[in-house]
Amino acid sequence: MFQNMGLYDRIIRVVVGLVLGGLYLGGVVEGTTAIVLFVIGLVMIATSAIGFCPAYLPFKISTKGK
Repeated sequence: MFQNMGLYDRIIRVVVGLVLGGLYLGGVVEGTTAIVLFVIGLVMIATSAIGFCPAYLPFKISTKGK
């Protein structure tokens, strides 16, 4: 599998994922919204870890430099 995410894209995703996870774990958001935000945070961290975002494929987007 090839990577289509650049360094800054990956850093931003990790930060946003950690913030969303923190909101859930800190009890700031509750209910279904909290679970959805937590899952989105996990997905953002996972895609950042592997450097590949499947949502970029249909649009042929790559933030990775040459």
